[in-house]
Amino acid sequence: MKFDIKTNPHHTTWDRMLATWQRADEAEVIEAAWVFDHFYPIFGDTDGPCLESWTSLAALAQATSRLKVGSMVNGMPYRHPAVTANMAATMDIISEGRFQLGLGAGWNQLEADAYGISLGETIGERMDIFDEGVEVIVRLLTEEEVDFEGEHFRLSSARNEPKGPQRPHPPILIGGGGEKRTLRTAARWADHWNLTPNSVEEWARKKQILASHCEDVGRDPDEIECSLLVRFDPANPDPMLEMVTELEAAGADRAIINMPSPHDPGHVDVAVEALDRLG
Repeated sequence: MKFDIKTNPHHTTWDRMLATWQRADEAEVIEAAWVFDHFYPIFGDTDGPCLESWTSLAALAQATSRLKVGSMVNGMPYRHPAVTANMAATMDIISEGRFQLGLGAGWNQLEADAYGISLGETIGERMDIFDEGVEVIVRLLTEEEVDFEGEHFRLSSARNEPKGPQRPHPPILIGGGGEKRTLRTAARWADHWNLTPNSVEEWARKKQILASHCEDVGRDPDEIECSLLVRFDPANPDPMLEMVTELEAAGADRAIINMPSPHDPGHVDVAVEALDRLG
């Protein structure tokens, strides 16, 4: 099992989040750190503070030297996929090859309505946008020049230079558990799939559906790293350890520890000490 942390950038301050990442950068058992891509808090008071993901990540990449960095996950409707690809290439350069690109279809109607962003008229349209967007991003991160004619996006001799150091592109993480569309998109494009389920059993069931989609598209499911977001209470880390143990038995590759807000570098110490008990 590998371990990451996630610091949702809401109900916290920049100084707290920065200190937490720098502490995690010193802890070898923590391989990567993630933020989320939202404009409003998603837990607690939605009127509370929320830092923007990409600008935060660029600064956090400069403030760390070892951690892999990413956002879990970037909402496709929030930016044109060509812009996302350009930002991703630059982030890969800034981080010296430590960037991981998280992608999702988007879901937060509250912030979308507030900002005048369309998530799609229907769930089907939202997923069509997501499918096209992922293809646009991957092609712009790998090809010298891209022509694309889709229902929602059109590119003409589009370039994205310079590209980052990771080849063929930064690892693509796709988040979500939609069984017909999201998991099919993950089967086609993902290097890493993540889910936030109610139980390990639910995660294992979704993983089998992902494997079925991989078979349909002619891909080896072992090429896709599979992870789950794990709740963490610094006052009582035992439930986290129990879930990690269940996850490992279920065949998970990675557990991503969701650090509570407001962030505290001491919480990293508690998590590391608890993980050490696993041997």
